[in-house]
Amino acid sequence: MGASSLIVLFFAAIAFSVGGISIAKIFVKGVKNPQKGQAYECGIPATGSPWHQFNVGYYLFALIFLIFDVELVFMYPWAVVVKQTGLTALIEILIFIFILFMGFLYAHKKGALKWM
Repeated sequence: MGASSLIVLFFAAIAFSVGGISIAKIFVKGVKNPQKGQAYECGIPATGSPWHQFNVGYYLFALIFLIFDVELVFMYPWAVVVKQTGLTALIEILIFIFILFMGFLYAHKKGALKWM
């Protein structure tokens, strides 16, 4: 695959995008309905302004979840090859878990894990 293949792929992507939008504009009857522009939240009618400030605690809770989720992404491949890696890898993963545990203790001490 050379540069010519990439150029052909680029133009094909543009052609399919423009073609799909054009066909939709031609065949779909566009009806303006003010209800279509409203926010949808689990079937409950929207009330108030959509620019509502959320508590920063939700953001901290999500970041902590993300940190521990990424931890599992790193630990799974290690668990697959743990027998081949030996004692050095065991020590490294223990250091990794210790650092994450210290972060967990810090978050717990600051109250980031308390739900609103």
